[in-house]
This record gives sequence, C-alpha cells and structure tokens, in this order.
Amino acid sequence: MSIQLFDKTSGDISRKVALNYSTSFSLGIKLLAKEYRWAVFAVYGFVRVADEIVDTFHGHDKEALLQEFKMQTYKAIETGISTNPILHSFQLAVKEFGIENELIEPFFQSMAADLDQTTHDSASYDQYIYGSAEVVGLMCLRIFCKNNDFQYQALLPHARSLGAAFQKVNFLRDLKSDVDERGRIYFPGVDFEAFNEDDKNQIIADVKKDFAHALEGIRKLPVGCRLGVYTAYIYYLKLLEKIQRSSAQEIVGNRIRIANGQKLVLLAKSFVRERMMRAAL
Repeated sequence: MSIQLFDKTSGDISRKVALNYSTSFSLGIKLLAKEYRWAVFAVYGFVRVADEIVDTFHGHDKEALLQEFKMQTYKAIETGISTNPILHSFQLAVKEFGIENELIEPFFQSMAADLDQTTHDSASYDQYIYGSAEVVGLMCLRIFCKNNDFQYQALLPHARSLGAAFQKVNFLRDLKSDVDERGRIYFPGVDFEAFNEDDKNQIIADVKKDFAHALEGIRKLPVGCRLGVYTAYIYYLKLLEKIQRSSAQEIVGNRIRIANGQKLVLLAKSFVRERMMRAAL
C-alpha cells in the first residue's frame, strides 16, 4: 500500500464536492482534458470549503474555522501532505503546477472580508472580486499553462476578466439571498431597497466588457482546456442575458436560474462553436 491511494482518494473527494455543489462548474471541468481535470477539481474543492465556512457554518466560530483552514492550507503546501483530503488534493495541484501563495493569500483575505464587511466602495469591491474570483481563475490558468510562464503572463488579464465576469453574474443572481441571508450587498453605491433598471443596466454593461475581454483569451487557450472554459463562459453569458431580460424587481425578488435541460442545449452549442473556433485558428 502506498500514498498513491490516499492521493487518488483525496482527488475523488474534491471531485465529489464539485459535483454536489455545482452542476454547472462540474460540467465545465468534465470537459477539460484529463491532465487538467483532477487539479481543477482540487482547486474547486479548496475554494468551496472556504466559501462554505463563511456562508453556511452558522452557529460556529467562523473566524476561528477560517483561520484554522488557512493555517492548515499553508502547512499542507509546506510539508507536501495533509490529513484533510481537500487540502491534500489542493497542495498536490499547487506543487505540480506552480500555484503561488500570492494567489492564495488574496483569496483568504476576501473570505475574511465576508465575515464582517456588508457593503463595499469601489476600491474594496475591486479588491474583493480579485481575491474571491480572479485569483481562482489564475490558479486554473496556472494549471492550463503547465508551467509555461510566458503563456500564463499573456493570458493573465483575460483570465482575470473571466473570473470577474463570473463573480459579478453571481452577485446579480444571488442579490436577494446575499441581502436576506447574509446581510451583504457587493455592488458599490447600490441600495437594495431601491434597486432599479438603471442600476441593473450599468452593472450588466460592465460585465459584458469583462466577457468580451475574456473571450479574446479563451480563443488562445490550449486545446485541451478550451471547450471546458468556453462552456462555462457560454453558461454564464446566457445567465447574464436571462438576468438582463428580467426586471430589477424580479432580480431582487428571485434567484435567476437556467434549467438543467437548457444547460444541455448550451453544452451542445458550445461543442459546435468551440470546434468552429478551433478551425478558424
């Protein structure tokens, strides 16, 4: 018996976390080439556990739990092992693909902000999005580039735009639950009680710019990861379009969703479009 069984089991647990928490992201990850898939599942598992600590571990000392998880993360990376399967899987990805602490630390800073910060100005909003979403995209980009730093640096701005677009769509989709359940509103200068069409349209225009910039980078990704990333891009773009068709009052009153059947249609369209994109290159 060797540690390889524990490595595999840890990866399986990270994959199970992704499957249980997000059908959309799991679908995108499954479309990645096998060489990338396990590591992206590992990143997702790590990010999801931290997010759950601050969002759902009610009745517990969230600050202490997050700090403990952070310390265990760095210890796992330093020693190359953890008895926490999620962190063991994550540190394997960190080591193999050169994910630096400079990406991990801002993530923990954004998670910590969720414990006590309920509103944001423009500066803290940008900082939060960078730490909660953009760095996650950059972790995945490290995996996709497989230690090719020239390629990573060239695609870095586009990966940041994609992470930002995803997070801003999440903010719009979850506007009601963020306010009602967690007392947070992320958009600076937006009053939830007076959220209107102008607010909605300004946010959507900003997100569309992020999506347009992100697509430029998606076209330049390695073939083995392009379909998975493009599928996630299409899913979130369609979700944004559905939000745009909804009134401001619908957004503050309901969580906007895309049905599972519609997701399968988007998958089929993504497959065709990605093949066309590949042929055009």
